[in-house]
Amino acid sequence: MFLWLNTEPERIPPPIRRFIEDRTNEIYISAVTAWEISIKHAKGHLELPLPAEDYVLSRIGREGFRPLAIEVSHALHSGHLPPIHNDPFDRLLVAQARLERLPILTSDANIARYDVEVIW
Repeated sequence: MFLWLNTEPERIPPPIRRFIEDRTNEIYISAVTAWEISIKHAKGHLELPLPAEDYVLSRIGREGFRPLAIEVSHALHSGHLPPIHNDPFDRLLVAQARLERLPILTSDANIARYDVEVIW
């Protein structure tokens, strides 16, 4: 969702875009998202107009998003999740959402199969 918001906003349904743009909603961006973007960019699998660090930090600031750090408890909890999703980044996002009691903004149907609130 974070990348689409900046590169392909038409992929995000209008009600979700309005939810994101509503400054009364606190939108968190996980360090997991920044980590995944950084790795994909470094491997050449993701083109960005700026270095990953500059791109992610500037977009977080511009959109007014709040950063969400990765805690040891998040990492440990991800290992206890059912084997629905093989992507370790997504598993860590689910663990964060569960432990922090935050919904996840995603179109990924596999994430919706976990016991976590999904908005989309």
